[in-house]
Formats: sequence, structure tokens, C-alpha cells
Amino acid sequence: MPPAFPKLSLPQVTLCAATSVNVQATVRALEACLEQIDFAACLLFTDSAVGPAHPGIRVVPINQLGSSAAYSDFLLAGMADHVETSYCLVVQWDGHVLDAARWLPEFLDYDYIGASWPQFDNGHDVGNGGFSLRSRRLMALCRDPGFRASHPEDIAIGRVNRTWLEGQGMRFAPRALADRFAAERAGDPAGSFGYHGAWRMPEVMGAAAFWEIYLALDDRGTIRHDVASIAGQVARGPGGLRRLTRILWDYAVYELRVLAKAWSPPAR
Repeated sequence: MPPAFPKLSLPQVTLCAATSVNVQATVRALEACLEQIDFAACLLFTDSAVGPAHPGIRVVPINQLGSSAAYSDFLLAGMADHVETSYCLVVQWDGHVLDAARWLPEFLDYDYIGASWPQFDNGHDVGNGGFSLRSRRLMALCRDPGFRASHPEDIAIGRVNRTWLEGQGMRFAPRALADRFAAERAGDPAGSFGYHGAWRMPEVMGAAAFWEIYLALDDRGTIRHDVASIAGQVARGPGGLRRLTRILWDYAVYELRVLAKAWSPPAR
């Protein structure tokens, strides 16, 4: 574990998360960041009646985010109204700061930085929004009529509108620096400031700690895209077979619900 003190001070950055699901896990992600860093503010946007124990987390009530597309809409169009600092660090339940000692001042030289996307090879490969640093001026441009809003919001920023945003003076971090900022599909959590991705969690926090978070999730379907990787990791060690069985059961239940919904007759 990284040392608790001295804490990094980032008075120009607001820590933010927005969610209507897995709220307690999101609170834990915010707490993990606050353990190592003093931010200007920490805002949790949610419709949930949650009361975080951490005094640094301020809950901002919003309408329910009923879909991932609604989440994108809020980040692109709504969140900027509440951010008063020059930058915003966005986190989700499955990502947080790993080691504040890996913070680099040059991160603030750019308007957008998130883990790189190895699946893209045309230079527009930065980056993931689930753990991302973005300037407030970029957030304001996302509401400009010239910005083509779409879902997911990080693809809208990092690919669909990147050329336009750069034409407005926005700077995207280079890939090498993005991988030092965060690990996701690429990068190494052992050397990055933070990370994003549920499949990374057993690796960075240990299978037992991840399991506690997993059991508290109210939407376990959020791990469906990486269930095989996660199941393999939690299967190792004491209780591994039980954990593996539970994850596979939860996945099967999720898929059955999706099929049932697809085959349900339309309401009259």
C-alpha cells in the first residue's frame, strides 16, 4: 500500500463521480482517492439516498441515470455546471488512484488524459473516460453546438470530436504519458497513477478485497464483458471455487434476465 502521508495537494482539481448503480462501490473508489490526495472538492452525483461517512464527499442530487447513455449525456452536458476548478478527475466504481507519488505535474499540461486504447492505431487513442482528467474548458466545449455529442462520452471526446476539439486549442496527452496516468486495456498498474476496469481490481487490491466489493454491487451485470478474466482471478486461493461458482451463477442470471426482457411481449 502507498504511504498515507504526506498527501498530495491538488487544489486545481475536483474529484467527481456520477452514478445510479453500484453507489457504495463508487463511494469506496472516491475514498481510495481521498486517502492520498487533497482535492479542491469531491462531488458524488447520484439519485441514491446515500450518506457517505467520509466528510470530504459531497452528494449532489441528480435525476436517475437510467442507462449508460444517460451517464454520457450527464458528463457531456451537466457536470460542468458543478465544477468550479480548472480540472476534474472523473472516477467510476471500478477505478481509483493507486499511488499519488506517481502523479506528474505535466498531467495538467493537457486538457484530456485517460488510459490509452490499444485497439486504435490512428493516433486518436487517448483515452478512457472511467478514470480521466479533463479541463473545465474542455468540458465547456462539450456543450458547444459544434461538438457532436454521442455515446459513449469518452469516444465522443477522444475520437468523434478530437480533431474539432484540437482545432479549438484543446490538447490531448500523448499515449506514453496517458499510460503513466492510468492503466486499463493497456499500461501497467504497477507504474501508473491510477487505473480503470473491474478486471484490474483483483490484481491491484487482491482477490479478497475485490470480493467484498463485488458482493456489495447492486448491478453485477457491469462486469459481464470481463467475467472470464475476473472469474479466473478470484478462483485462485482459499474459497476460490465458491467465488467462481457465485460469479458464474450471477452471470447466468443476468443473461437470462436479458433474454427474458428481449422476449417479453410489448405492453398494451
